[in-house]
Amino acid sequence: MKTFFAISMFKHRYYINHNIHNMKNLVLILAATLLGVTVWATDNHKEVKEINTEKSSVSWEGKKVTGTHTGLISISEGSLEFDHGALTGGNVVIDMASMSSTDLAETPASKLLGHLKSDDFFGVANHPTAELNITDVKKSDSGYTVTGNLTIKGISKPVTFDTVVTKNGATAQIVIDRTDYNVRYGSGKFFENLGDKTIYDDFTLDVNIVF
Repeated sequence: MKTFFAISMFKHRYYINHNIHNMKNLVLILAATLLGVTVWATDNHKEVKEINTEKSSVSWEGKKVTGTHTGLISISEGSLEFDHGALTGGNVVIDMASMSSTDLAETPASKLLGHLKSDDFFGVANHPTAELNITDVKKSDSGYTVTGNLTIKGISKPVTFDTVVTKNGATAQIVIDRTDYNVRYGSGKFFENLGDKTIYDDFTLDVNIVF
């Protein structure tokens, strides 16, 4: 009889404590909802932050012997993944057709962009997007060192770069060797005697992501 009573009391306490715990979680969730805050369960510290494509920006810079060209290109979709507030992964999709020029007047800019979007360069008609999928993240003194697979013209190659992440977004500068993606036009690696028509192989993307 004593054993039965002890078991009954234990079950009674368990149900009371369990219900109190559930009520506390419910109150926290309701309070956070009223404040407009995203809540994650106490045993789930993972979070996915969608990229605000309208507020985010990517600027590009390409160089040749005779000068530099600059422009913008849009992010069409993407997200970054976090665990306990630390960056762990993510992906970014770039709209190649959105490529624009910021250093040229309208007519020469149109000519340059037409060439960049042609098969000589990025073949946008057949490859309308480029994509970065993060595969590894390491904490660094200034933020994170990120490695990911970058796909351009259907070719995937690993790239590594540094990024700084805040609660509102992330910034990074990525230097890419275009010849890794079969973009060889004007490259001194593959063509001789180009002279002042030589186009440098590296181009730079300055990425500013807003959540």
